[in-house]
Formats: sequence, C-alpha cells, structure tokens
Amino acid sequence: MPPPSLNAVRCSECPIRHRAVCARCDEDELALLESMKSYRSFAAGEPILWRGEPLEFVASLVSGVASLSKTLEDGRTQMVGLLLPSDFIGRPGRARIDFDVTATTDVTLCCFRRAPFERLVEDTPHVAQRLMELALDELDVARDWMLLLGRKTAREKIATFVLMLVRRSQIDGQMPTRIALPMTRDQIANFLGLTLETVSRQLNALKKEGVISFTDRRYFGIEDLASLHDATGDDADGGVLV
Repeated sequence: MPPPSLNAVRCSECPIRHRAVCARCDEDELALLESMKSYRSFAAGEPILWRGEPLEFVASLVSGVASLSKTLEDGRTQMVGLLLPSDFIGRPGRARIDFDVTATTDVTLCCFRRAPFERLVEDTPHVAQRLMELALDELDVARDWMLLLGRKTAREKIATFVLMLVRRSQIDGQMPTRIALPMTRDQIANFLGLTLETVSRQLNALKKEGVISFTDRRYFGIEDLASLHDATGDDADGGVLV
C-alpha cells in the first residue's frame, strides 16, 4: 500500500468537511480526528482493498472516484457501486471488507486506523450519528441502483447517472457551473450495464436536446435541470403515478 501523502490538509480546511464523517464534529472532536488521520493516494486503476482482506483502516474519500465490485468464481465481475468524495470506506465492527475497492480515477483518502476509530465512535456521539446517516444514505442509493439496473431504459440510466453527479457536486444547495465527469464512457457503460456506443449515443442525445452541455469530454454543465429529471423516469412528486 502506498505511503501516506505528505500533502495533509487541516480538517477545518478539508473540501469534504461538511459532508464527510466529521460533518457534525465540534472543534474538540475535530482536533481528535486530526491527530488520528493520515492521507493515502492511489493512481487510477490501482486496487485500494481486495474483497476478504483484513480491514486495517477506514477512510473518507477526499477526491476522485472509486468503484465497488464483486467477482464471481468464473471471473465475471460486476460493479456494484461508486464512491464519490465524502463517501466512507469500511464499517466499524467489521474486520474484513466485502467488496473489491478500486481507484477509478486518481484517489486521495483520509484514513484512520480501524481499532482507534472504533473506540472513537463509541466515545463520540457526533461521529456515530454521522456514520449512521451515511449508512442510511448508502442504503437509499443501493435501492435506487436496483431500480436503475432492473427497470430503467438506457436513456433513464444515463440521465439518472448524470443527475447523481449533479446532486453530489452541489455545495450548500448551489449547483456549480462546471461538473466533472469522473469516469470514461467505457467505465460508465460498465457501471450501468450498457455498451460504450449506447452511453455515447445517450449523452449526445441529451446534449442535442439542450439538457446538458459539454465544454470538453471531462466537464459538463446543466442547461435544463427539469428536463434532466424528467429523463430519469422518476416520479417528480413521489406520489402514485396514474
């Protein structure tokens, strides 16, 4: 595993400070986390954790994107989730990891040794509360992903993926003018169970319709948020469709 990065950032200045596991911490709790953390960096394509290996550390994703996947005995691999900035890797009380975790892009992690972090969770209600919130958010994402894979059309899958990036890019409810597309089209295809050609065709269709715009292949903007939401196929008000 690569050594900790020397480019450590103070917790109070961290870009994920208000969304990560430390979001509810007061100054004393932040100081305690500060004394425990270390930073680790992984290059795109590099494994972070292998399924079944001892979980020696837990971590928050500071920058980049990582994938969660499982491989069957015959070699077939399914990507089962994405980790975006502020997402948490590992679970207190679990000694092993249940998925392969791989850096999709260059990744920086804020890491904590598992045993000391577990003791911190027991003594720090703010951290325990935020961990529970993150776990419940992850459960909601997993349920949405089941719907996406099982029922949605190719267009709806792409629109849902784009909308997920938009929501995760918001800061204090404000949508940025430029949003990073952190994966290649081939990686998006693998994640959504589509072909590369289908991904490109659907992204181009959203662009031609004026829903999104591209400044280059790595950044896009939202031109019509309402139309993007309509394209996901989701019920706008959460009521019963008739």
